[in-house]
Amino acid sequence: MHETVLLNEAVDALVVNADGFYVDGTFGRGGHSRKILQQLNDKGHLIGVDKDPQAIKSGCQLMDEDQRFHIVRGSFAEIKTYLSEQGSVDGVLLDLGVSSPQLDQAERGFSFLRDGPLDMRMDPESGVSAADWLSGASESDIAKVLKEYGEERFARRMAKAIVLERSERPIKTTTHLAQVLSEANPAWEKGKHPATRAFQGIRIFINNELADLEHFLSDVLDVLKVGGRLVVISFHSLEDRMVKRFIKQHVRGDQLPASVPVMDAQLNRRLKQVGKALRAGDDEVDKNVRSRSAIMRVAEKIA
Repeated sequence: MHETVLLNEAVDALVVNADGFYVDGTFGRGGHSRKILQQLNDKGHLIGVDKDPQAIKSGCQLMDEDQRFHIVRGSFAEIKTYLSEQGSVDGVLLDLGVSSPQLDQAERGFSFLRDGPLDMRMDPESGVSAADWLSGASESDIAKVLKEYGEERFARRMAKAIVLERSERPIKTTTHLAQVLSEANPAWEKGKHPATRAFQGIRIFINNELADLEHFLSDVLDVLKVGGRLVVISFHSLEDRMVKRFIKQHVRGDQLPASVPVMDAQLNRRLKQVGKALRAGDDEVDKNVRSRSAIMRVAEKIA
């Protein structure tokens, strides 16, 4: 069953105008979107965005139920394209990473706990599957992905093991890859599957997740109204670091030498941080273990 992480906290932080226009950049199965619509009046409007065709199917059902909602298939990185006619919006929400339904369906190939084809694509109709990439990538490229995107300290050992294994038989399933990675990991972390970081790194690479987030952050201030909110829920330290740096940069404004005589109002500050970074509470983590790594950051556009 899909449990939407930080549901009330995220929507309460996002919706500051009941007749506003909002974007749910990671629609998933619509948990956040439905809550947003509950807080909008008849003049309010919401656009949902997702790469996953199954998410789009759920979005189309919601669109039939509520005329204030519209679903778009694609990446949140292209937010400017989707809003070319609308212009600016009152808020944008991102709930990053893989969704529970994607993890729970073995045929999607995201989970090392369920045997299925090694796919990992959020949009299985485009791009290259994890199996196809691993079949031809160089050992150094595999190690780089595991190290940079998975923050896996045994990336080189794991990459070597993958290349050795594929020379004997192709790695086409999730459990096969998980076995290879587990055997190559000499120091299992307590309470964490030894293939966790490597799977995460491969998934992030296959779906271009960090590049999409970077692209999104470079454009989001152009589509937010003054007073509009940006709410981002991250599950990976690399994603959260990018969001944290972005907010800090625009809260601080232009960095000039201390000797330059400039008034505070001239620093081109564009955001203010709203509250502190928020994590799921104990009750939520008890109900949904996947929420334990979630961290939410909120900012408001001021100029």
